[in-house]
Amino acid sequence: MKKPKAPEVTADINVTPMVDVMLVLLIIFMVITPMLTKGAAVELVKTAHPIAMKDADKEDAILVAITRNGELFLSPGNKRLTVEELSGKVRDLLTNRLDKTIYIKSDMRAKYERVTDVVDNLRAAGVDQLGLLTEQVAGERKPTTPAAAQ
Repeated sequence: MKKPKAPEVTADINVTPMVDVMLVLLIIFMVITPMLTKGAAVELVKTAHPIAMKDADKEDAILVAITRNGELFLSPGNKRLTVEELSGKVRDLLTNRLDKTIYIKSDMRAKYERVTDVVDNLRAAGVDQLGLLTEQVAGERKPTTPAAAQ
């Protein structure tokens, strides 16, 4: 009786499992990436000499977004609220915090009256510092740091 021979060993790499894993990762990143933006999507005001505010990107930064049609969103949590609710919610978020800075991210087409109402309510809530987030005008130089701007 003749012994059966094992099949020849192939030295080729099977890339099918690797491609499957990469496609799953790609889909995960495509789904999660839009969720990583803080606040509502707004078209920021463009300025020639913006000041870089790196603290606005922190995980625990408090951000108020004002959309084009005047709606307010408060992050963290990206909750929709009214101007009247704003000072109470911000006051709750500021308890037990040393840094009482709030960042405002307003759409460039939002009414100025709405922005001033938000600023007034934030000041009434006890906010020490306000940061207004803007974008760099295309073709201009880099943003300055807050220390260099003072």
